[in-house]
Amino acid sequence: MNYNHPLYRFLANCCRPRFLYFYYLIALILPNVGLSITEPMGIMARITNLLLPAGLYALLLTCNRKPGKMIWILFPLVFLAAFQLVLLYLFGQSVIAVDMFLNVVTTNPGEAIELLDNLIPGVAGVFIVYLPALILGLCSLRMGQLLERPWITRARRWSAGLLGAGTVCLGLTYLAEPNYTAHKELYPLNASYNLYLAIERTNKQVHYAETSRHFRFKATSTHSSPQETYVLVIGETARACNFSLYGYDRDTNPQLASIDGLFTFRDALTQSNTTHKSVPMLLSAASAEDFDRIYREKSLITAFREAGFHTLFLSNQRPNHSFIDFFGMEADEYHFLQEEQPGEEIPSDADLLQGVKQALTQHEDKLLIVLHAYGSHFNYRERYPRSMAHFTPDDQTDAKYKNRASLVNAYDNSLRFTDAILGELTTLLTTHGGIAAWIYTSDHGEDLFDDSRRCFLHASPVPTYYQIHVPLWIWLSADYRTHYAAEAEALEAHTDQPVSTSLSLFHTLLQLGGLSTPVLADSLSLCSPSYHPVPRCYLDDHNRPVPLHELGLTEEDIKQFHRHRVAYE
Repeated sequence: MNYNHPLYRFLANCCRPRFLYFYYLIALILPNVGLSITEPMGIMARITNLLLPAGLYALLLTCNRKPGKMIWILFPLVFLAAFQLVLLYLFGQSVIAVDMFLNVVTTNPGEAIELLDNLIPGVAGVFIVYLPALILGLCSLRMGQLLERPWITRARRWSAGLLGAGTVCLGLTYLAEPNYTAHKELYPLNASYNLYLAIERTNKQVHYAETSRHFRFKATSTHSSPQETYVLVIGETARACNFSLYGYDRDTNPQLASIDGLFTFRDALTQSNTTHKSVPMLLSAASAEDFDRIYREKSLITAFREAGFHTLFLSNQRPNHSFIDFFGMEADEYHFLQEEQPGEEIPSDADLLQGVKQALTQHEDKLLIVLHAYGSHFNYRERYPRSMAHFTPDDQTDAKYKNRASLVNAYDNSLRFTDAILGELTTLLTTHGGIAAWIYTSDHGEDLFDDSRRCFLHASPVPTYYQIHVPLWIWLSADYRTHYAAEAEALEAHTDQPVSTSLSLFHTLLQLGGLSTPVLADSLSLCSPSYHPVPRCYLDDHNRPVPLHELGLTEEDIKQFHRHRVAYE
């Protein structure tokens, strides 16, 4: 090796042990600095969030004379720090949530790459900070440079001083803020606790087949009709306020606006802004009020099977070993289009209708179809054919505020495409004849740089109005409205009532299909005269039901609730 080579001299200079020590200390403490600025903490909590971790990191980095070795030993903390900074860039607040850890393992690689491609500034910033740290660590190990023992002794003294001061501040924080808990508010302890919860939930999910094995709905059909077809369409990332049927000033519902038998529920909210929670709640009796029943009960697909229906689950999303897959695989037939039609491009949601056509041809009796669409998932421009590019320009895909007009155009085009699919579905069921109905709702909504917060996407630790107000439509065929007029009248009577889709959709579909089961709650079914709205909750990151008014929504959110006549209390 040429020790006089300029590159070697540069690396040797960068790998000086003391320089690396302080570089690593700053890199590790950066998330604490960010969270101390963004989080609603008291002054003592902010000081604790800086001093205590800084003292701990500084002390840990003295455990070996080779700083490069220590940074690799502390790699889990490096990973958490990088992850935390990316999320702060994306959402502007909050520690890494349990749901965010779960999103990492339930989001398919294509979605992740598509998103990261459009978050280059945040991702690049993290790489600039942490990748050189790891590379220099390896270089320093090869060069064999060591921290001097006297210097380590001094570093340990002031590190212990920082740690002691942080511990005192922690005690004062508990005295000053009665609701303070370190495992929820002190980084990295809170991120580590959330990771533990994510692992615990994953373990419970892995054992779902065993814990739900003996569950039965004891469901029977009360309808005498020999031919019935019910379709549940679960959309993706569609927010209510961008549909013209909800008062939007753009025509995003040209098809549904003209069909008979459609019931539009104006005030429907989801209980989660994450797909891996919201979709399973739509398919089961689990809700924010009693989420743990998801680990021991099965889905509405099994209920319909018990009642004598042929069941079909069609998904335009990849299986990810979540409850969505478990529930979908309860069906007599299940298909995941992205697996069965491999390729670089994601299949169109219109392909789901081919499966519907085939099922209607093959089954003339009782049929339940569940469609899980790809909907309006970012990148919006890829969610509809070019012939459906009604609002233009729609070609900007970078997740930047300056591109908002183009992003909204693409998003609205994706909603028009959803409207077209639902219109075609209605035509298919009408042509097929007999008793028929479909229900459409979305798992959650989406932020589109809507206000001064400049929030984008969904799954943020604190949801916004735009993420939880979702469309809910129920369509009944003419035959259904004739034979079961009471259900149609009840639906009409409740279109302006507050609804939690995660709480009511399961019971509504069971009663709509004429199922009798002890699990069915009439008071939660929209097609029951007994429907009674209950105070709405949101399922928080720790799976606790949080009343809507305690969710931490901002004045911007409350303004939108009032504007769209959605109940906030």
